[in-house]
Amino acid sequence: MPVNTVAENVLGTIGTICWTCQLIPQIWKSWREHSTAGLSHLLVCVPQSSKFERNSVDLPEILHPGLYGVWRLYLWPQLFGFLSLFSWGQCLYYDKKKSRLGACLIAGSVMIIVGAVEAGMIFAIRPSMNHRAIDFFGILASIVIAGGLLPQYWEIWQRKEVVGISMPFMVIDILGGVFSFLSLIFRPQFDIVAAVAYMLVVVLDSVVVVAALILNPRARRRRLATEVIDTESISSAEPREMALSSSATTTIITVPASGSSTPSKLMANENYSTEKC
Repeated sequence: MPVNTVAENVLGTIGTICWTCQLIPQIWKSWREHSTAGLSHLLVCVPQSSKFERNSVDLPEILHPGLYGVWRLYLWPQLFGFLSLFSWGQCLYYDKKKSRLGACLIAGSVMIIVGAVEAGMIFAIRPSMNHRAIDFFGILASIVIAGGLLPQYWEIWQRKEVVGISMPFMVIDILGGVFSFLSLIFRPQFDIVAAVAYMLVVVLDSVVVVAALILNPRARRRRLATEVIDTESISSAEPREMALSSSATTTIITVPASGSSTPSKLMANENYSTEKC
């Protein structure tokens, strides 16, 4: 493909916008349901932080020059990191039952630590233009992305369905990887490390989406079948109880009539009760 700076910046900008706002649907879903059950904490923390880490060492002079580089290096990592750790704070609050203050303090402390690490990497790597260090962190980010999704796969395996994950979150994340990968095609030099990281996002997130399309309908059918069985059990139990209550036997009690030698017969239920006057 010919070098096209405009196409590279446009596609890269679209991918970055997708990755900036991808967590908003997940945050909204967790807040609306007041639950993060089924959502792996590492899914919203570790993989997101790895991409945050990757872009904290991307030099705009090398990868994306101009205003796009400034946006990608300075603005996007901060917004993305904030939303990522905010979603993680929701997991602490809803799932781990931390107090609001405790969840805010923990998430805020991690934000400060990650910001300090980001600043340290920028000041350490940028002056030397160390391409090996940049590649190392890019490869590390790819490994962390893959490892961060493994706990979510385990959650899906245990529950036999995809629960707690916002599908718009997954789809937007996939689109971000696709557009970011396409932007590399129009660069003067194709970045293999970045391409691997982007495609890992696409493939691993696609596994979650496909699992939701396959497992969630099956889970709904299982729940519906269980509800039908329970309803039938209750319905069949009611006639039996009525039959048992109506089949109580009767006994004949012979009570001598006062002033008469002929006993009189009284019909009484087996479950009768007597009272003393």
